[in-house]
Amino acid sequence: MGLKRGLGLFSTTMYGLGVIFGAGIFALISIGAGLAGNTLWLAFFLSALIAIFTAFSYAELSSAFPKEAAEYTYTRKAFHSETFSFAIGWVIAIGTMIAAATVAIGFGGYLQALSGIDPVIGALAIIIAMSILNYIGINESAKFNNIATSFEVLGLLAVIVIGFISHPTIESNLLELPSNGISGIIAAVSVVFFAYIGFENLTNLSEEVKDSRKTIPMALMLSLGISTIIYILVAVAAVREVGWSALSQSNAPLTLVVSATLGRYSSLLSYIALFATANTVLMFLIVPSRIFYGMSKGGSLPKFLSVTGSRKTPMISVAIVGVLAALFASAFDIKTVAQLANLAVFFAYLAVNASLIILANSDDKRSFFSPRIFGIPVLAWLGVLSTLFMLANFEARLWLMQIVVIGIGLVFFLFNRTRNR
Repeated sequence: MGLKRGLGLFSTTMYGLGVIFGAGIFALISIGAGLAGNTLWLAFFLSALIAIFTAFSYAELSSAFPKEAAEYTYTRKAFHSETFSFAIGWVIAIGTMIAAATVAIGFGGYLQALSGIDPVIGALAIIIAMSILNYIGINESAKFNNIATSFEVLGLLAVIVIGFISHPTIESNLLELPSNGISGIIAAVSVVFFAYIGFENLTNLSEEVKDSRKTIPMALMLSLGISTIIYILVAVAAVREVGWSALSQSNAPLTLVVSATLGRYSSLLSYIALFATANTVLMFLIVPSRIFYGMSKGGSLPKFLSVTGSRKTPMISVAIVGVLAALFASAFDIKTVAQLANLAVFFAYLAVNASLIILANSDDKRSFFSPRIFGIPVLAWLGVLSTLFMLANFEARLWLMQIVVIGIGLVFFLFNRTRNR
């Protein structure tokens, strides 16, 4: 039984915005401010630039190969290696689950500020609740996403308006580099890039989107463009209003930005943050369950992972993803899990950009094309160079964790292939 096609351009774009907006801007902006200082906006701009290079590669490949488990499919077409393709699909699936855990921790933090509930309990509760919604169906998930994303956008617009119209509490030179110079901005990019994670996940819904060859590329461009503009304006407004130092020390940074103007009503932003983080947890749980489903259909994982129930969702994959995300949420701090998620995503971006370079002149029919110069997909090459640069800036301990994740995945892969033989 296949997956149900129920998403149009609006819902798909809203899905992209819903998964992009979330803990990255509502929680990690404080960590980014501590690293980049007044040039926080520049860290968001550079992150967007890296994302845009790769977004064009995803858009073209999604129009040529509209399948679930996108990275797995693209690399298998390009490199003709099931082992390598599995490693890429596995890394992005685990990375997205880690991202779900990151956002769940952010949810727990905001819930604790409002109710005093232990943040770990809050994180586990939202993962369970969103896993249930993931199982119920993509249309129901999309409806929740549309509502939650509307609240998120309103909250971020409120931050922008207040940050620009109110009298700032501190004078900030937005061009002043942090104390450790460019390295501070690069370090901030390695964290705040998490705010953009999600646009690529649209490609993993290809079998649940109407006319996906045209809808997915358009939704990719719209969601990434809208989020980039809003992120940069929020970063400028936040630093202008309270200064990077105060922003970096707050557990509810955007609530702090509006507190002077809204007073006791500033807690409304914390409630919006709950919607944002809950919604992003849902989006990050949907994607790995579809990746496992796609790799199972491709024969690289056991067949039971592609079993769909009466709701036409991959129910066993949904359950496994929920359990693993809960384990990650209870094991790591928010900065570590965010960086682990970013490392996995950059690794996948490198593979996807390389795949487009290889497949750029293939005979596969496609409805979207990344810009070419003399037939060369230049943005894909820029995507390769930028992701290589970012990968070189991650700490050795994070690489070690990533290698362990890949090793565990390959053990499952080889066991499954041996059993099939």
